[in-house]
Amino acid sequence: MCTEKNDIGIYGLGVMGKSIALNIASKGYKVAIFNYEDELTKKFPETKNVTPFFNLNDFISSLKDCKTVFIMVTAGEAVDSVINQLKEHLSKDDIIIDGGNSYFKDTIRRFEELKKIGIDYLGAGISGGEKGALLGPSIMISGNKKAYEKIKHIFNDIAAKAEKDNKSCCAYIGENGSGHYVKMVHNGIEYADMQIISEAYYILRNVLKLSLKEISSIFEKWNHGKLKSYLIEITSKILAKKDDLTNDNYLIDMILDKAGNKGTGKWVCIESFNLGIPIPTIIEAAYSRFLSTKKEERILASDIFKKQNNSNDVIEDYADIIDCLENAIYFAKISCYAQGFDLLKEASKIYNWNLNLSEIADIWRAGCIIRANLLHEIKEVYSNSNIINLIFSENFKDYILNYQKELRKIISYSINNGIYIPSMTSAITYFDGYSSKNMASNLIQAQRDYFGAHKYERIDRKGFFHTNWD
Repeated sequence: MCTEKNDIGIYGLGVMGKSIALNIASKGYKVAIFNYEDELTKKFPETKNVTPFFNLNDFISSLKDCKTVFIMVTAGEAVDSVINQLKEHLSKDDIIIDGGNSYFKDTIRRFEELKKIGIDYLGAGISGGEKGALLGPSIMISGNKKAYEKIKHIFNDIAAKAEKDNKSCCAYIGENGSGHYVKMVHNGIEYADMQIISEAYYILRNVLKLSLKEISSIFEKWNHGKLKSYLIEITSKILAKKDDLTNDNYLIDMILDKAGNKGTGKWVCIESFNLGIPIPTIIEAAYSRFLSTKKEERILASDIFKKQNNSNDVIEDYADIIDCLENAIYFAKISCYAQGFDLLKEASKIYNWNLNLSEIADIWRAGCIIRANLLHEIKEVYSNSNIINLIFSENFKDYILNYQKELRKIISYSINNGIYIPSMTSAITYFDGYSSKNMASNLIQAQRDYFGAHKYERIDRKGFFHTNWD
């Protein structure tokens, strides 16, 4: 094997592609880089172990056998376009890795199409943003396991390492699109986690009327306790950041309250409907982003419908409310993760993936956006039992029993004061529904049978029944 050849090629030099290329090169691997538009290739910093190419054939020819190309382009049509270009230059047993946020069904399709011509296709869900891609992301890989075995040393080297045991946060998830599926659910949990934290910030700011400096300190304190996580940590830093353009203002106050999204949140919501698995906290987080974009309409409605303070509660002990809020956030997070892992569990059965839920929690412990101390416990739960749902776990049962009171208190006060906290509210209603021995669904079944003869089941005998209600 020619030692001058490159170990891997990176096609696509946007923010994530550039960072991944630098990460791989920093671990001693020889990296070929290529971009459809030459400008980004020209701007790539001169780096040891990195060789730029401006011709696709030269780029591919520079790679060792078996040739491995890591695609880092925008999900969708761009991925298909790049694959079509690469197919003309690759041979049997060569490997294409898709490191973007591709829709898992697209990954399944591409996996099957390339399999027919002998090219291995791996879907790599990568979480950690620009900094994570550069210093160590969490990586969720799926596809042909033999192909993964050929290049797993690269992924293990560039992935984040968990603090407690220095384990690489990279794993083979399963066949075809399972890696991108797990990344999609990760992003759904991320949506909910961010929304829950934002609701807590809003309560501290608009109900307790605390200063941003005080709120930043609260989040910093929380990050040393049970809420320790990347998102809590960066929230503390964000709230303390002054605005460079206006000097006297905090930057958070200068940012328009319209949240963006790139599709994965929508996909996970649609998937929950397809599989019939409730993930209301994640769905409400997605809805909140959609609602936030209606800024002009919200301003109009706020002028017309002046909110009244309907609460008789008088806040006398702010420290108690802050502690209460910390516990409420923890409860909401448990509920959120329970929903996400429930969806993964069902998907594993439906798509025959045999997902290892403990291993998924394991590789989320570092590198990814939702990394948190909570995941150490979730890993242990799924490694030691075949539990139905996280809320049944002995690890979390006491928290759920003890902290629901605090969350109900926060929700009640917020609703009475017209404070919008959809994800926190859905976290407790999910728990209330899941733990209800009886629900109002028997009336729904009666109504369906009345107008549509859809039949119903009885509690005293087996079978399906229809009644002539008139």
